[in-house]
Amino acid sequence: MAAKLKKGDKVVVLTGKDKGRQGEITQVMPQANKAVVDGVNVAIRHTKQSQTSQGGRLAKAMPIDLSNLALLDSNGKATRVGFRMENGTKVRFAKTTGETI
Repeated sequence: MAAKLKKGDKVVVLTGKDKGRQGEITQVMPQANKAVVDGVNVAIRHTKQSQTSQGGRLAKAMPIDLSNLALLDSNGKATRVGFRMENGTKVRFAKTTGETI
């Protein structure tokens, strides 16, 4: 099945503690049905100092479920994603505006 959300897409969070926050997808995990969005769902990880890295409290973006994310269209509003055939290739399009993504 084709992916509705991909790495590099601008998305908005629909539910949860970060509702309304926007960001860019940095990683998608299709098997877990999750994605990592920079600046969203941030947790503090306490790491021990080692020879290669400085220890301390590091902010890390945690995965968020794909069902809680919506793509942003050209107007800056949340939209659903559809698929259609254009010139023999399958493309994604925004349901609100009809524009190809």
